[in-house]
Amino acid sequence: MRQYGYFNSNKMNFTYKQIWLINFPVMMSILVEQLINITDAIFLGHVGEVELGASAIASIYYLAVYMLGFGFGIGLQVMIARRNGEKNYESTGRVFFQGLYFLALLAVFLFILSKALSPLLLHRLISSGEVYDAVMKYIDWRCFGLLFAFPALAFRAFFVGTTNTKMLTLNALAMVSVNILFNYLLIFGKGGFPALGITGAAMASSLSELVSLLIFLIYIACMSNRQRYGIRPAFDWQLLRQLLRLSVWSMLQSFISVAPWFLFFVTIEHLGKSQLAIANIVRSISTLFFVIVNSFATTTGSLISNLIGAEQSDYIHMVCRKVLKSGYLSGVPIILLAAVFHNQAIGIYTEDVALTEAAFPTFMVMLGNYFMALPAYIYCNAVTGTGNTRAAFLFQCITIVFYLLYLWMISNFEDVSLTMYWLAEYIFVILLFVFSYGFMRWKYF
Repeated sequence: MRQYGYFNSNKMNFTYKQIWLINFPVMMSILVEQLINITDAIFLGHVGEVELGASAIASIYYLAVYMLGFGFGIGLQVMIARRNGEKNYESTGRVFFQGLYFLALLAVFLFILSKALSPLLLHRLISSGEVYDAVMKYIDWRCFGLLFAFPALAFRAFFVGTTNTKMLTLNALAMVSVNILFNYLLIFGKGGFPALGITGAAMASSLSELVSLLIFLIYIACMSNRQRYGIRPAFDWQLLRQLLRLSVWSMLQSFISVAPWFLFFVTIEHLGKSQLAIANIVRSISTLFFVIVNSFATTTGSLISNLIGAEQSDYIHMVCRKVLKSGYLSGVPIILLAAVFHNQAIGIYTEDVALTEAAFPTFMVMLGNYFMALPAYIYCNAVTGTGNTRAAFLFQCITIVFYLLYLWMISNFEDVSLTMYWLAEYIFVILLFVFSYGFMRWKYF
Protein backbone atom coordinates (compact mmCIF):
# COMPACT_ATOMS: atom_id res chain seq x y z
CA MET A 1 0.00 0.00 0.00
CA ARG A 2 1.51 3.31 -1.04
CA GLN A 3 1.59 6.32 1.25
CA TYR A 4 -0.52 8.38 -1.17
CA GLY A 5 -3.06 6.03 -2.67
CA TYR A 6 -5.36 3.19 -1.76
CA PHE A 7 -4.35 0.45 -4.18
CA ASN A 8 -1.78 -2.29 -4.50
CA SER A 9 1.04 -1.17 -6.77
CA ASN A 10 0.99 -4.42 -8.77
CA LYS A 11 -2.71 -5.04 -9.29
CA MET A 12 -5.24 -2.26 -9.09
CA ASN A 13 -8.19 -4.55 -8.38
CA PHE A 14 -9.87 -2.01 -6.12
CA THR A 15 -11.89 -3.35 -3.20
CA TYR A 16 -15.17 -1.76 -2.07
CA LYS A 17 -13.38 -0.34 0.96
CA GLN A 18 -10.67 1.25 -1.21
CA ILE A 19 -13.28 2.71 -3.57
CA TRP A 20 -15.13 4.24 -0.63
CA LEU A 21 -11.95 5.63 0.96
CA ILE A 22 -11.10 7.36 -2.31
CA ASN A 23 -14.67 8.44 -3.02
CA PHE A 24 -15.67 9.89 0.34
CA PRO A 25 -13.34 12.92 0.28
CA VAL A 26 -14.26 13.48 -3.37
CA MET A 27 -17.91 13.43 -2.33
CA MET A 28 -17.20 15.95 0.40
CA SER A 29 -15.40 18.30 -1.99
CA ILE A 30 -18.26 18.17 -4.52
CA LEU A 31 -20.77 18.51 -1.69
CA VAL A 32 -19.19 21.83 -0.76
CA GLU A 33 -20.05 23.55 -4.03
CA GLN A 34 -23.58 22.20 -3.82
CA LEU A 35 -23.99 22.99 -0.11
CA ILE A 36 -23.22 26.59 -0.94
CA ASN A 37 -26.26 26.63 -3.23
CA ILE A 38 -28.33 24.63 -0.74
CA THR A 39 -27.59 26.91 2.21
CA ASP A 40 -28.21 29.97 0.03
CA ALA A 41 -31.62 28.54 -0.92
CA ILE A 42 -32.49 27.60 2.69
CA PHE A 43 -31.67 31.07 4.04
CA LEU A 44 -33.30 32.89 1.11
CA GLY A 45 -36.43 30.76 1.42
CA HIS A 46 -37.04 32.58 4.68
CA VAL A 47 -36.49 35.97 3.05
CA GLY A 48 -39.12 35.73 0.33
CA GLU A 49 -40.56 33.78 -2.61
CA VAL A 50 -38.92 36.09 -5.16
CA GLU A 51 -35.46 35.67 -3.60
CA LEU A 52 -35.89 31.89 -3.40
CA GLY A 53 -36.87 31.65 -7.06
CA ALA A 54 -34.24 34.12 -8.22
CA SER A 55 -31.49 32.19 -6.45
CA ALA A 56 -32.36 29.16 -8.61
CA ILE A 57 -31.73 31.01 -11.87
CA ALA A 58 -28.69 32.85 -10.49
CA SER A 59 -27.00 29.79 -8.99
CA ILE A 60 -27.56 27.67 -12.10
CA TYR A 61 -26.25 30.52 -14.25
CA TYR A 62 -23.10 30.68 -12.11
CA LEU A 63 -22.81 26.89 -12.08
CA ALA A 64 -22.94 26.77 -15.89
CA VAL A 65 -19.95 29.15 -16.05
CA TYR A 66 -18.19 27.28 -13.23
CA MET A 67 -18.56 24.00 -15.13
CA LEU A 68 -16.21 25.26 -17.84
CA GLY A 69 -13.47 25.24 -15.23
CA PHE A 70 -14.76 22.03 -13.70
CA GLY A 71 -14.61 20.34 -17.11
CA PHE A 72 -11.01 21.43 -17.59
CA GLY A 73 -10.34 20.06 -14.11
CA ILE A 74 -11.65 16.66 -15.22
CA GLY A 75 -9.20 16.59 -18.12
CA LEU A 76 -6.42 17.73 -15.79
CA GLN A 77 -7.35 15.00 -13.34
CA VAL A 78 -7.31 12.35 -16.09
CA MET A 79 -3.79 13.36 -17.18
CA ILE A 80 -2.49 13.50 -13.60
CA ALA A 81 -4.05 10.11 -12.84
CA ARG A 82 -2.48 8.64 -15.99
CA ARG A 83 0.98 9.84 -14.90
CA ASN A 84 0.30 8.53 -11.41
CA GLY A 85 -0.72 5.13 -12.76
CA GLU A 86 2.48 5.04 -14.81
CA LYS A 87 4.41 5.82 -11.57
CA ASN A 88 5.78 8.92 -13.28
CA TYR A 89 5.14 10.85 -10.08
CA GLU A 90 7.31 13.89 -10.74
CA SER A 91 5.43 14.59 -13.96
CA THR A 92 2.13 14.90 -12.03
CA GLY A 93 3.32 18.17 -10.47
CA ARG A 94 4.36 19.55 -13.85
CA VAL A 95 0.94 18.75 -15.29
CA PHE A 96 -0.69 20.30 -12.21
CA PHE A 97 1.02 23.66 -12.69
CA GLN A 98 0.03 23.90 -16.36
CA GLY A 99 -3.57 23.35 -15.27
CA LEU A 100 -3.26 25.90 -12.46
CA TYR A 101 -1.95 28.59 -14.82
CA PHE A 102 -4.68 28.01 -17.36
CA LEU A 103 -7.51 27.92 -14.81
CA ALA A 104 -6.32 31.17 -13.21
CA LEU A 105 -6.33 32.94 -16.59
CA LEU A 106 -9.68 31.42 -17.54
CA ALA A 107 -11.18 32.67 -14.26
CA VAL A 108 -10.12 36.26 -14.98
CA PHE A 109 -11.46 36.07 -18.54
CA LEU A 110 -14.85 34.64 -17.51
CA PHE A 111 -15.14 37.12 -14.64
CA ILE A 112 -14.75 40.06 -17.02
CA LEU A 113 -17.08 38.45 -19.56
CA SER A 114 -19.73 37.80 -16.93
CA LYS A 115 -19.61 41.38 -15.67
CA ALA A 116 -20.05 42.70 -19.22
CA LEU A 117 -22.62 40.32 -20.70
CA SER A 118 -24.75 38.98 -17.82
CA PRO A 119 -27.08 42.02 -17.62
CA LEU A 120 -27.75 41.94 -21.37
CA LEU A 121 -28.37 38.20 -21.51
CA LEU A 122 -30.49 37.84 -18.38
CA HIS A 123 -32.63 40.90 -19.13
CA ARG A 124 -33.73 39.24 -22.37
CA LEU A 125 -34.47 35.86 -20.79
CA ILE A 126 -36.24 36.77 -17.51
CA SER A 127 -39.78 38.11 -17.86
CA SER A 128 -40.28 39.39 -14.29
CA GLY A 129 -38.49 42.65 -13.49
CA GLU A 130 -38.56 41.78 -9.80
CA VAL A 131 -36.89 38.41 -10.37
CA TYR A 132 -34.34 39.96 -12.76
CA ASP A 133 -33.28 42.56 -10.19
CA ALA A 134 -32.80 39.86 -7.54
CA VAL A 135 -30.82 37.65 -9.95
CA MET A 136 -28.46 40.49 -10.85
CA LYS A 137 -27.87 41.37 -7.19
CA TYR A 138 -26.69 37.79 -6.71
CA ILE A 139 -24.62 37.50 -9.91
CA ASP A 140 -22.80 40.82 -9.37
CA TRP A 141 -21.08 39.43 -6.28
CA ARG A 142 -21.18 35.69 -6.98
CA CYS A 143 -18.96 35.95 -10.07
CA PHE A 144 -16.07 37.04 -7.81
CA GLY A 145 -16.07 33.40 -6.66
CA LEU A 146 -14.73 32.35 -10.08
CA LEU A 147 -11.39 33.97 -9.25
CA PHE A 148 -10.98 31.60 -6.29
CA ALA A 149 -12.93 28.51 -7.36
CA PHE A 150 -11.08 27.91 -10.65
CA PRO A 151 -7.55 27.75 -9.20
CA ALA A 152 -8.94 25.52 -6.42
CA LEU A 153 -10.10 23.08 -9.12
CA ALA A 154 -6.47 22.49 -10.12
CA PHE A 155 -5.61 21.49 -6.55
CA ARG A 156 -8.65 19.23 -6.39
CA ALA A 157 -7.65 17.54 -9.68
CA PHE A 158 -4.15 16.90 -8.31
CA PHE A 159 -5.34 15.31 -5.08
CA VAL A 160 -8.04 13.20 -6.76
CA GLY A 161 -5.73 12.19 -9.63
CA THR A 162 -3.06 10.97 -7.20
CA THR A 163 -5.80 9.38 -5.01
CA ASN A 164 -4.60 11.52 -2.09
CA THR A 165 -8.13 12.69 -1.29
CA LYS A 166 -8.17 12.80 2.51
CA MET A 167 -7.48 16.52 2.88
CA LEU A 168 -10.45 17.38 0.66
CA THR A 169 -12.72 16.58 3.60
CA LEU A 170 -11.10 19.23 5.83
CA ASN A 171 -11.30 21.76 3.02
CA ALA A 172 -14.96 20.96 2.47
CA LEU A 173 -15.91 21.37 6.13
CA ALA A 174 -14.11 24.71 6.40
CA MET A 175 -15.73 26.03 3.24
CA VAL A 176 -19.26 25.09 4.29
CA SER A 177 -18.77 26.50 7.79
CA VAL A 178 -17.66 29.86 6.41
CA ASN A 179 -20.60 29.96 4.00
CA ILE A 180 -23.19 29.18 6.67
CA LEU A 181 -21.72 31.72 9.09
CA PHE A 182 -21.64 34.58 6.59
CA ASN A 183 -25.02 33.66 5.13
CA TYR A 184 -26.48 34.18 8.59
CA LEU A 185 -24.57 37.39 9.22
CA LEU A 186 -25.00 39.05 5.82
CA ILE A 187 -28.47 37.94 4.70
CA PHE A 188 -30.25 38.85 7.92
CA GLY A 189 -27.88 41.57 9.16
CA LYS A 190 -26.61 39.92 12.34
CA GLY A 191 -23.52 40.72 14.37
CA GLY A 192 -23.45 44.35 13.34
CA PHE A 193 -23.56 43.64 9.60
CA PRO A 194 -26.20 45.24 7.35
CA ALA A 195 -29.11 43.05 6.14
CA LEU A 196 -28.15 42.48 2.50
CA GLY A 197 -30.61 39.73 1.53
CA ILE A 198 -29.70 37.92 -1.69
CA THR A 199 -26.57 40.07 -2.11
CA GLY A 200 -25.32 38.78 1.25
CA ALA A 201 -25.81 35.20 0.08
CA ALA A 202 -23.57 35.84 -2.94
CA MET A 203 -20.90 37.50 -0.81
CA ALA A 204 -20.89 34.60 1.65
CA SER A 205 -20.49 32.06 -1.15
CA SER A 206 -17.55 33.90 -2.72
CA LEU A 207 -15.84 34.30 0.65
CA SER A 208 -16.13 30.55 1.30
CA GLU A 209 -14.41 29.82 -2.02
CA LEU A 210 -11.58 32.18 -1.08
CA VAL A 211 -11.10 30.25 2.15
CA SER A 212 -11.02 26.96 0.22
CA LEU A 213 -8.25 28.21 -2.07
CA LEU A 214 -6.19 29.48 0.87
CA ILE A 215 -6.41 26.07 2.58
CA PHE A 216 -5.21 24.34 -0.58
CA LEU A 217 -2.28 26.73 -0.90
CA ILE A 218 -1.22 26.25 2.72
CA TYR A 219 -1.55 22.46 2.53
CA ILE A 220 0.47 22.00 -0.65
CA ALA A 221 3.15 24.39 0.64
CA CYS A 222 3.53 22.17 3.71
CA MET A 223 3.57 18.80 1.89
CA SER A 224 6.59 16.74 2.95
CA ASN A 225 6.83 14.92 -0.40
CA ARG A 226 6.60 17.91 -2.74
CA GLN A 227 9.81 16.90 -4.50
CA ARG A 228 8.49 13.43 -5.26
CA TYR A 229 5.51 14.89 -7.07
CA GLY A 230 7.43 17.67 -8.78
CA ILE A 231 5.58 20.44 -6.94
CA ARG A 232 7.58 23.41 -8.21
CA PRO A 233 6.42 26.19 -10.57
CA ALA A 234 7.31 25.54 -14.20
CA PHE A 235 5.72 26.47 -17.52
CA ASP A 236 5.65 23.94 -20.36
CA TRP A 237 3.80 25.15 -23.45
CA GLN A 238 3.86 21.75 -25.16
CA LEU A 239 2.41 20.05 -22.11
CA LEU A 240 -0.27 22.73 -21.79
CA ARG A 241 -1.25 22.22 -25.44
CA GLN A 242 -1.54 18.49 -24.81
CA LEU A 243 -3.66 19.16 -21.73
CA LEU A 244 -5.92 21.54 -23.67
CA ARG A 245 -6.47 19.00 -26.44
CA LEU A 246 -7.60 16.49 -23.84
CA SER A 247 -9.64 18.91 -21.72
CA VAL A 248 -11.50 20.99 -24.30
CA TRP A 249 -14.05 18.23 -24.78
CA SER A 250 -14.60 17.66 -21.07
CA MET A 251 -14.99 21.46 -20.67
CA LEU A 252 -17.69 21.56 -23.31
CA GLN A 253 -19.23 18.36 -21.95
CA SER A 254 -19.46 19.77 -18.43
CA PHE A 255 -20.84 23.11 -19.62
CA ILE A 256 -23.60 21.61 -21.76
CA SER A 257 -24.54 19.20 -18.98
CA VAL A 258 -25.59 22.21 -16.85
CA ALA A 259 -26.54 24.87 -19.42
CA PRO A 260 -29.87 23.15 -20.25
CA TRP A 261 -30.72 23.39 -16.55
CA PHE A 262 -30.45 27.15 -16.85
CA LEU A 263 -32.84 27.08 -19.81
CA PHE A 264 -35.09 24.77 -17.79
CA PHE A 265 -35.39 27.32 -14.98
CA VAL A 266 -35.89 30.19 -17.41
CA THR A 267 -38.81 28.18 -18.85
CA ILE A 268 -40.21 27.56 -15.37
CA GLU A 269 -39.87 31.27 -14.52
CA HIS A 270 -42.50 31.99 -17.16
CA LEU A 271 -44.92 29.69 -15.28
CA GLY A 272 -44.91 32.04 -12.27
CA LYS A 273 -43.08 32.78 -9.04
CA SER A 274 -44.62 29.87 -7.11
CA GLN A 275 -43.64 27.26 -9.71
CA LEU A 276 -40.14 28.73 -9.85
CA ALA A 277 -39.88 28.58 -6.05
CA ILE A 278 -41.04 24.93 -6.03
CA ALA A 279 -38.56 24.06 -8.77
CA ASN A 280 -35.75 25.61 -6.74
CA ILE A 281 -36.70 23.70 -3.61
CA VAL A 282 -36.75 20.38 -5.49
CA ARG A 283 -33.54 21.22 -7.34
CA SER A 284 -31.82 22.21 -4.11
CA ILE A 285 -32.71 18.90 -2.44
CA SER A 286 -31.77 16.99 -5.58
CA THR A 287 -28.23 18.34 -5.35
CA LEU A 288 -27.60 16.02 -2.39
CA PHE A 289 -28.16 13.07 -4.73
CA PHE A 290 -26.28 14.87 -7.50
CA VAL A 291 -23.29 14.96 -5.13
CA ILE A 292 -23.40 11.19 -4.58
CA VAL A 293 -23.76 10.49 -8.30
CA ASN A 294 -20.98 12.85 -9.35
CA SER A 295 -18.54 11.79 -6.63
CA PHE A 296 -18.78 8.15 -7.66
CA ALA A 297 -18.63 9.18 -11.32
CA THR A 298 -15.53 11.33 -10.70
CA THR A 299 -13.91 8.50 -8.74
CA THR A 300 -14.63 6.13 -11.63
CA GLY A 301 -12.85 8.39 -14.10
CA SER A 302 -9.78 8.63 -11.86
CA LEU A 303 -9.61 4.89 -11.14
CA ILE A 304 -9.99 3.92 -14.78
CA SER A 305 -7.36 6.40 -15.87
CA ASN A 306 -4.99 4.89 -13.29
CA LEU A 307 -5.82 1.39 -14.56
CA ILE A 308 -5.03 2.30 -18.16
CA GLY A 309 -1.83 4.07 -17.12
CA ALA A 310 -0.78 0.87 -15.32
CA GLU A 311 -1.82 -1.23 -18.38
CA GLN A 312 -4.49 -3.07 -16.39
CA SER A 313 -7.57 -2.33 -18.51
CA ASP A 314 -8.89 -5.84 -17.85
CA TYR A 315 -10.12 -4.57 -14.48
CA ILE A 316 -12.24 -1.75 -15.94
CA HIS A 317 -15.52 -3.66 -16.05
CA MET A 318 -15.09 -4.96 -12.50
CA VAL A 319 -14.31 -1.47 -11.15
CA CYS A 320 -17.38 0.04 -12.87
CA ARG A 321 -19.62 -2.61 -11.33
CA LYS A 322 -18.14 -2.13 -7.86
CA VAL A 323 -18.52 1.66 -8.03
CA LEU A 324 -22.12 1.26 -9.24
CA LYS A 325 -22.99 -1.04 -6.33
CA SER A 326 -21.33 1.33 -3.88
CA GLY A 327 -23.35 4.22 -5.31
CA TYR A 328 -26.63 2.40 -4.83
CA LEU A 329 -25.73 1.32 -1.29
CA SER A 330 -24.92 4.94 -0.44
CA GLY A 331 -27.87 6.64 -2.13
CA VAL A 332 -30.90 4.37 -1.82
CA PRO A 333 -31.23 4.57 2.00
CA ILE A 334 -31.18 8.38 1.76
CA ILE A 335 -33.81 8.29 -0.98
CA LEU A 336 -36.08 6.15 1.19
CA LEU A 337 -35.66 8.53 4.13
CA ALA A 338 -36.39 11.53 1.91
CA ALA A 339 -39.55 9.86 0.56
CA VAL A 340 -40.83 9.06 4.06
CA PHE A 341 -39.99 12.49 5.52
CA HIS A 342 -40.77 14.55 2.43
CA ASN A 343 -42.77 17.20 4.33
CA GLN A 344 -39.89 17.82 6.70
CA ALA A 345 -37.34 17.96 3.87
CA ILE A 346 -39.36 20.46 1.84
CA GLY A 347 -40.34 22.36 4.99
CA ILE A 348 -36.71 23.33 5.61
CA TYR A 349 -37.03 25.77 2.70
CA THR A 350 -40.46 27.24 3.33
CA GLU A 351 -43.17 27.54 5.96
CA ASP A 352 -45.85 27.79 3.27
CA VAL A 353 -47.99 24.62 3.59
CA ALA A 354 -49.54 25.05 0.14
CA LEU A 355 -46.09 25.32 -1.44
CA THR A 356 -44.94 22.21 0.41
CA GLU A 357 -47.92 20.17 -0.80
CA ALA A 358 -47.59 21.42 -4.37
CA ALA A 359 -43.91 20.37 -4.46
CA PHE A 360 -44.59 16.73 -3.48
CA PRO A 361 -45.25 15.14 -6.95
CA THR A 362 -42.17 16.78 -8.50
CA PHE A 363 -40.14 15.82 -5.43
CA MET A 364 -40.99 12.12 -5.89
CA VAL A 365 -40.16 12.21 -9.61
CA MET A 366 -36.80 13.75 -8.73
CA LEU A 367 -36.03 10.95 -6.25
CA GLY A 368 -36.76 8.26 -8.83
CA ASN A 369 -34.32 9.78 -11.27
CA TYR A 370 -31.37 8.66 -9.12
CA PHE A 371 -31.70 5.03 -10.18
CA MET A 372 -30.80 5.78 -13.81
CA ALA A 373 -28.63 8.86 -13.20
CA LEU A 374 -26.05 6.85 -11.23
CA PRO A 375 -25.14 4.32 -13.98
CA ALA A 376 -25.42 7.03 -16.65
CA TYR A 377 -22.82 9.31 -15.07
CA ILE A 378 -20.57 6.48 -13.90
CA TYR A 379 -20.24 5.06 -17.41
CA CYS A 380 -19.99 8.51 -18.99
CA ASN A 381 -17.06 9.31 -16.68
CA ALA A 382 -15.62 5.90 -17.45
CA VAL A 383 -15.52 6.99 -21.09
CA THR A 384 -13.79 10.21 -20.01
CA GLY A 385 -11.32 8.26 -17.86
CA THR A 386 -10.18 6.27 -20.89
CA GLY A 387 -9.19 9.57 -22.52
CA ASN A 388 -12.09 9.50 -25.01
CA THR A 389 -13.35 12.92 -23.93
CA ARG A 390 -14.59 13.70 -27.44
CA ALA A 391 -16.89 10.65 -27.38
CA ALA A 392 -18.26 11.63 -23.96
CA PHE A 393 -18.93 15.14 -25.27
CA LEU A 394 -20.75 13.75 -28.31
CA PHE A 395 -22.97 11.59 -26.10
CA GLN A 396 -23.87 14.61 -23.97
CA CYS A 397 -24.72 16.66 -27.08
CA ILE A 398 -27.08 14.02 -28.45
CA THR A 399 -28.89 13.57 -25.14
CA ILE A 400 -29.26 17.33 -24.66
CA VAL A 401 -30.88 17.68 -28.08
CA PHE A 402 -33.60 15.24 -27.01
CA TYR A 403 -33.84 16.92 -23.58
CA LEU A 404 -34.45 20.36 -25.08
CA LEU A 405 -36.78 18.95 -27.73
CA TYR A 406 -38.97 17.45 -25.00
CA LEU A 407 -39.03 20.76 -23.08
CA TRP A 408 -39.95 22.65 -26.25
CA MET A 409 -42.78 20.21 -27.06
CA ILE A 410 -44.47 20.36 -23.65
CA SER A 411 -44.02 24.15 -23.39
CA ASN A 412 -46.40 24.47 -26.35
CA PHE A 413 -49.23 23.02 -24.26
CA GLU A 414 -51.18 24.92 -21.62
CA ASP A 415 -51.51 23.87 -17.98
CA VAL A 416 -48.59 21.42 -18.09
CA SER A 417 -47.52 20.53 -14.55
CA LEU A 418 -44.03 21.07 -13.21
CA THR A 419 -43.78 17.30 -12.76
CA MET A 420 -44.08 16.79 -16.52
CA TYR A 421 -41.23 19.24 -17.06
CA TRP A 422 -39.08 17.33 -14.60
CA LEU A 423 -39.52 14.10 -16.58
CA ALA A 424 -37.05 15.56 -19.08
CA GLU A 425 -34.36 14.44 -16.63
CA TYR A 426 -35.30 10.81 -17.24
CA ILE A 427 -34.87 11.23 -20.98
CA PHE A 428 -31.43 12.73 -20.45
CA VAL A 429 -29.97 10.07 -18.13
CA ILE A 430 -31.46 7.06 -19.92
CA LEU A 431 -30.00 8.12 -23.27
CA LEU A 432 -26.65 9.03 -21.67
CA PHE A 433 -26.45 5.57 -20.09
CA VAL A 434 -27.28 3.79 -23.35
CA PHE A 435 -24.57 5.63 -25.29
CA SER A 436 -21.88 5.47 -22.58
CA TYR A 437 -22.44 1.86 -21.58
CA GLY A 438 -22.60 0.83 -25.22
CA PHE A 439 -19.27 2.54 -25.92
CA MET A 440 -17.53 0.92 -22.93
CA ARG A 441 -19.01 -2.47 -23.78
CA TRP A 442 -17.76 -2.20 -27.35
CA LYS A 443 -14.34 -0.77 -26.49
CA TYR A 444 -13.25 -2.57 -23.31
CA PHE A 445 -15.63 -5.27 -22.09
